[in-house]
Amino acid sequence: MPRVYIIIVNWNGWRDTIECLESVFRLTYEDFRVIVCDNGSSDGSLGRIAGWAKGEVRAGCANPQLLHLTSPPCPKPIPSVRLEPGDELPSAGSSERLFLLSTGANLGFAGGNNAAIRLALASGHVDYVWLLNNDTVVDEQALSRLVERCEQRAGVGMCGSTLRYYYQPQRIQAQGGCAYNAWTARMREIGLGADASSTLDAALVESRIHYVSGASMLVRRALLESVGLMNEEYFLYFEEIDWATRARGTFGLAYAPGSLVFHKDGGSTGTQGGVGNTNGAQRRTASPLSEFYTARNRILFTFRHHRIALPAVMAALAASGLQRLLRGRWRNFMALLRGWGAGVCLISRHPPASNSGHAGSPRKEDR
Repeated sequence: MPRVYIIIVNWNGWRDTIECLESVFRLTYEDFRVIVCDNGSSDGSLGRIAGWAKGEVRAGCANPQLLHLTSPPCPKPIPSVRLEPGDELPSAGSSERLFLLSTGANLGFAGGNNAAIRLALASGHVDYVWLLNNDTVVDEQALSRLVERCEQRAGVGMCGSTLRYYYQPQRIQAQGGCAYNAWTARMREIGLGADASSTLDAALVESRIHYVSGASMLVRRALLESVGLMNEEYFLYFEEIDWATRARGTFGLAYAPGSLVFHKDGGSTGTQGGVGNTNGAQRRTASPLSEFYTARNRILFTFRHHRIALPAVMAALAASGLQRLLRGRWRNFMALLRGWGAGVCLISRHPPASNSGHAGSPRKEDR
């Protein structure tokens, strides 16, 4: 059985994290280890998570419809180890299955995951890493289905799950990942808002997908060793599509329909999710933090990979800014403006990275 390291990044979100862990340690898949990477939390997260592993802190559940995924609690104590930067994982024969890594600073989504991935690779015994958002809970078959799909197709480097909304579990957030429009630097989740009973065929999704959602992404070790880790310059957003773009032509993308993950969506960035609209998708109000990094990284990613589309992306950002102004969302407008400026400064300082893929015209399917 392939060895999987499950990587969960935490930043001031221990309540979500222990609910996620409660579901993870009920997985039917047997050969896995968990690394929780704490990105410099100020709320005592690692102590709370360690207390959960000892059986001293109980996980909550904000949606009774999903209580069966975390209750009754899994047996405690769960052997765990606290790690600091520079530490190594215990030897392969150790009994610990939970590792609590403190980075000492907020390294962002890519930086936090990369720190844990390096630990897993250094252990010498890892076949896959599963990047899992801390604001998720998982079905007990979620990991088994991901590994099965990857094992069926040797050329696959990344595989995604069926993401459903945590507060609307009968609605789909994404099937595997997203399609991307290079001319606007916007992405749309495949299957967004659809009823959970109307899932798409895996092959159809795989023909449309441009990248796997980082909320649940199984990554093969061969990709990590060949393509490298995520680009930490993005900090938040666009890391996944940058990674998939760099791997294009060498590794394929896959979708495991039976891998069910329920996502609270936006909890770690302050983005607010609303009730479903008429087509079932959720209306979301982006936080200023989200606005800043989205604007900044739309420019950075376009410059690196689809430079011919940069004028169109700039125009799309200007239209987004005008929309914020007309709606009176001043904080969002200012955050978008700062992100626009930061993106322009970044691309003016250095050329595109040598490993970031072709920077020419968008592919036909991106248009």
